[in-house]
Amino acid sequence: MNIEFLHSFVTVADVGSMAEAARRLDLTPAAIAARLHALEDELGTALIQRAGRSVRLTEAGLKILERARGMLRDMRDLRAIAHDSSLPGELRLGVFSSALTSVLPPVLRHLYDAHPELSVFVSPGSSVDLCHRVSAGELDAAIVVEPQFVVPKNCEWQALTEEPLVVVAHASQAGGEPHALLAGEPFIRYDRMSVGGQLADRYLRDHDIRPRQRLEIDSLAAIAALVDQGLGVALLPDWPPLWTGGMNLVRIPLPGRAPVRRIGIVLALQGPCVPLARSLLRAAQAVLRRAPPVAARAPKAPTPKRKSAARRSMR
Repeated sequence: MNIEFLHSFVTVADVGSMAEAARRLDLTPAAIAARLHALEDELGTALIQRAGRSVRLTEAGLKILERARGMLRDMRDLRAIAHDSSLPGELRLGVFSSALTSVLPPVLRHLYDAHPELSVFVSPGSSVDLCHRVSAGELDAAIVVEPQFVVPKNCEWQALTEEPLVVVAHASQAGGEPHALLAGEPFIRYDRMSVGGQLADRYLRDHDIRPRQRLEIDSLAAIAALVDQGLGVALLPDWPPLWTGGMNLVRIPLPGRAPVRRIGIVLALQGPCVPLARSLLRAAQAVLRRAPPVAARAPKAPTPKRKSAARRSMR
């Protein structure tokens, strides 16, 4: 049985779409379909049913799905052991979206300094989904926001850094009272499906602040760009790239003790890649321990034209 055909089947089952599976595997939808047809011919039964642009598993497909996952894990472990019993050659790493451009690059640079021949497969996703994939054995480790549930016994959580919630406002609003800004200005909400968005929503409710919501979006970079245009204020984790992009933003701390978004690593405790995952953890600890805090850029005094435009946009 061709292991690549099984990989395609499991990917289609996970994403529910031929097109999305093709994108993730860097293949054409026709190639994915051909692999699935070959697998079905070999097993003598249909595994998926098409429903418009999506697909769903047949009863036979559901029966073999977990066994197929196990076969893929076993094959990957065999390859890793054959490559080097002391240090597997490939690390399968999950990373939540905000960390792809902030935490991941310096950590990988440190890791490659120690293991220049290392191969890393990076899978982006939500923190909750990535934790489940580590537990299921699909990933060796994941850089995630601290899960709001107890991690399974076959995993370990290690915190790396904390990002307190702050009010992010246009530079023309520097010196504003944080709660007054949240209550009085148009509000750009961080998606409540994210951990950071849930922390912000809980803070607003606990302090009886009813913001005038303008929109809700799941992207810290997009929210920063919107605030830079004078479209409102936001309540966000103090994410370092917010202050290094050359935008006219100001950080306004919350009064008292602010809630924090904790970022860390979930590690699998079983499998041949455990030593490599531990090396990743040590690299992350070294990078984040020595990294100086990123200070917000001193806001520039807006020109009269810019200031009036910002005021008009916030009416």
